[in-house]
Amino acid sequence: MISLRNLTKFYPSDLGPQYVFKDLNFEMPSNHNIALLGKNGAGKSTLFRLLAGSEYPEKGKIVTDKSLSWPVALATGIHPQMTGSENVRFIGRVNGVSDLNKYENRVRNFAELGGKYHLPVKTYSSGMRAKLAFASCICIDFDIYLIDEATSVADPKFRKKSRRALIKKSREANIIMVSHEIDVIEEFCDSAVIIDQGKLEFYNDLNKAIEKYKEL
Repeated sequence: MISLRNLTKFYPSDLGPQYVFKDLNFEMPSNHNIALLGKNGAGKSTLFRLLAGSEYPEKGKIVTDKSLSWPVALATGIHPQMTGSENVRFIGRVNGVSDLNKYENRVRNFAELGGKYHLPVKTYSSGMRAKLAFASCICIDFDIYLIDEATSVADPKFRKKSRRALIKKSREANIIMVSHEIDVIEEFCDSAVIIDQGKLEFYNDLNKAIEKYKEL
């Protein structure tokens, strides 16, 4: 369960506060893989960042009894001065991983960084950082994974590997996804939330949601 309670979010401007959501109350159903759909500027990315905890509402709150990942494709929490190994163990501790050695082995094997795993992240290419960030997230057993264009990370071989991992997670846990690619949404999601004019509506039927989205 993810409950939005009296949620208000705005951004300041020369014309005054520009509201994305105002006194919004909404509950996202459990046990669904949900796509966030809406036209440009509707608030998809804002809601995603609120769910991830990277932004905070001006008023109200988000309440959940589930563990949520950070956005899977983002290098959130990766420190450039630390080695890959140091970053992984730090991320594991912060997220309450009980067996750090087992977790680190899983991440190292998934990321496929070789000996560079023990070098400072500042020496990594952007693709290597993406691999480390993705592996660090996907190797933790969250209840819900937040996915934002995650299947576009790193090189083609790793993209295929990450796609398979996300498909597996979507069957074991749940996902909330933001993507501009309808075929990706159809592959990973079974339902959708459409965001329009500051309101949210849940669609249990993904095809109906996509039809409505195309009409916006």
